[in-house]
This record gives sequence, structure tokens and C-alpha cells, in this order.
Amino acid sequence: MSNAALINEVKERTAPSAEPAAPAEKIILHDVWWETYEQLLANYNERQSPRFAYDDGTLEIMILSAKHEEPSHTTALLIEVLAEEFGINVRGLGSTTFRRKQLKKGFEPDSCFYIQNAERIKGKEEIDLEVDPPPDLTVEIDITSPSLNRFSIYAAIGIPEIWRYDSARVTFYRLLDGTYAETEESAALPHVTSQIVTQFLQESRTLERLHWLRRVRAWARTKMTS
Repeated sequence: MSNAALINEVKERTAPSAEPAAPAEKIILHDVWWETYEQLLANYNERQSPRFAYDDGTLEIMILSAKHEEPSHTTALLIEVLAEEFGINVRGLGSTTFRRKQLKKGFEPDSCFYIQNAERIKGKEEIDLEVDPPPDLTVEIDITSPSLNRFSIYAAIGIPEIWRYDSARVTFYRLLDGTYAETEESAALPHVTSQIVTQFLQESRTLERLHWLRRVRAWARTKMTS
């Protein structure tokens, strides 16, 4: 299939539908040229959806819905609030497009944060992974299948920590010797465990947002005084 034909197919498959939205619809395409991936990024530059991930010829296209975006937003808010309470400067770059042409890898996270490296990108409006560090923490909301295994992308680019939510629990992964190992405690944020993040996400489904935020802040303050 030519580049133009593939791009037209993507436009047709990602066109708005009157059907009720699934948590997130994912389309996996193979043997896609890097140039086609970059053209798709340019075509959808001003849109939040779809999002793209590229891994050496394999392209994932994700069409978002509220069931996907709500936990993504809540997790990002949780990170911001905890960082504030702990007195840590963070820079959240949302679903910025990150790519390395030489590696033939690119992705748009559900959310991402510079924490330990926040000062190194201070004031920058564009991130170039050829010279700039990758985000210190990336959040992945993966509640549907099929799905591209993005861990090979993240490892190649050098993302130190991933929080992955599968609708039931949050799992933390830390990059060690080029591969990801599950870990209970966050390296990016002190005191924070996958268990407490899972608990807060579950509570966010039923609690009023202001009440939920107060609980998060109260928990963080107990950690600062303990």
C-alpha cells in the first residue's frame, strides 16, 4: 500500500462515528514507513485524537474516549498534587510527541513528566530527544486490546519509569539494564507506591473531586511529617 493510500485509510478509520465509544479503539498496522508516520503526525498535529505510536515499521493508532481519558487526567492530576505537597518541581508535558528517527521509534504518552530533569528543559518549547533527556515518568492507560507493546519504545528512548493502569490496578515499572522490572515504589516521587496510587484512582471513581483532593493532600502531609 502506498503512503497516500495508507494515510487515506487512516482518515477513514479514524473519522468520527455515531456509534457509542469504546474505552479506546486501537488499530495496529505493519510495514509502515517512517515517512508515513511523520506525515500522519503532521496531518493530526492540532488534534488530541487519534494518537500514534511507532516501533520500527509497526504503527499503533489509538482513538480516545472518556473511559480512557478520565483515568489519564486523574493520574496526571494526582502526580501534580503529590509533587506540590512534597515540594517537588515538575513539568508536565501531557501527550507531547516524542520520536527518534535513528531508532525508528516514536510515541505520544497519555501523560508524562519531567521531575529530576525538569531544570534541564526549563523554558524549552520543543523537546529534541537527540539532545534533551526523555521524560522521567510516563503514564500509560492500557484498558483495551489489541495493543502495541510500547515498552520496547520506552526502553530504547530511555524512559526511567512507567506507571501503567489497566482499569484494575496501577503497576510501576523501572528501567534497569535496558529492560523494565516491576517495582512497588516510585523512583520519581518519594513515598509513593503503586498500591496507594491504585487506591486513589479507585476512590476517584466515587468521591466528589474536592473531597478526593483533600484525601490525597492529607495523605501526602502525613508522609512529610512521619
